[in-house]
Amino acid sequence: MRSIWTGSIGFGLVSIPIKLFSAVQETRLDLDMLDSRDHAHIKFQRVNENTKKEVPYDKIVKGYKYDDDYVIIEDADFEAAAPEKSKVIEIESFVDATSVNPMYYETSYYTEPATKKNKAYALLLEALKKSGKAGLARFVLRSTESLCIVHPVEKDIVVTRIRFQQQIRDQGELKLDDDITVSKKELDMGLALINQYAEPLDLSKYKDEYHTELMNIIEQKAKGKRPTIKKLKPKAAKSDDLYDQLMSSLNAKKGA
Repeated sequence: MRSIWTGSIGFGLVSIPIKLFSAVQETRLDLDMLDSRDHAHIKFQRVNENTKKEVPYDKIVKGYKYDDDYVIIEDADFEAAAPEKSKVIEIESFVDATSVNPMYYETSYYTEPATKKNKAYALLLEALKKSGKAGLARFVLRSTESLCIVHPVEKDIVVTRIRFQQQIRDQGELKLDDDITVSKKELDMGLALINQYAEPLDLSKYKDEYHTELMNIIEQKAKGKRPTIKKLKPKAAKSDDLYDQLMSSLNAKKGA
């Protein structure tokens, strides 16, 4: 793996030099855009709006429109805005590791100590495990400030970017009914159904089946075959009554 960021984790007065590595990889198929007439590859060009000519990548700069003109932002400006956050993941507080709502999660990064036999790294890892806490910090990655939690995953300290509160839209925009009454027997049946499906979490059982099926279709078409298209069979309830639907679901699970 290639590191995407180098800096340190700040832990009180302790500084732990680290490297960040992306912990996730995409499984989406990389599909090219083609001309339907001859399957020629569609290319996107960076064109100057005034001259209509293509602009070399090394001649492109970033700018922010201010009044009627642009202010050019250089790499040094991004770092100057917050030099400490560009190089340090400074833990500002510790929170219960389970207290972060999953809605806030974005993406995770593995950390690797920049030096071997780093006792401070080992200490922080063990302390996070024992306490059940996660460090809450901010840092700058790719010219964007990110909020993150620093937490243990097995033998590694993982940095997971999380969203700022201001990025979560207000639920008040939704039209939700708050005057619906659920009967006790319906609730009891719902809980029974949940318990029927309850099991220890094992994510290794779940694969990207859509990716696999799509690759099968691509391979069949590459061989000149017509792929078999599966028809969706909707699950139809025999009754409109919620309790009957729950009871049928429970019985179906028992008989599975």
